[in-house]
Amino acid sequence: MTQIIIDHNPSQEKLKELGVSSWNIWDCAPSKFPLDFTMTEKAYVLQGEFTVTPQGGEKVTIKAGDYVEFPKGLKSQWEVVKQLKKHYKHF
Repeated sequence: MTQIIIDHNPSQEKLKELGVSSWNIWDCAPSKFPLDFTMTEKAYVLQGEFTVTPQGGEKVTIKAGDYVEFPKGLKSQWEVVKQLKKHYKHF
């Protein structure tokens, strides 16, 4: 299974190169829900904290300032711990 990729300290150059500031923004209040990815999603977390537990995998914690890639086909359980706001784009 393809793994979730997390860059805990992406450079401003990388974010600019990816065009992150032009991506959509998603807000989510603290909650728990399943999330299945039908496309690859790339995201940059502006605020908040959440955990993602891939089906059959280890839980990962993602926080403000993290750049993350969720692979197409990923089945996961999310827990938004602190109000979440992120830039995201589907590929």
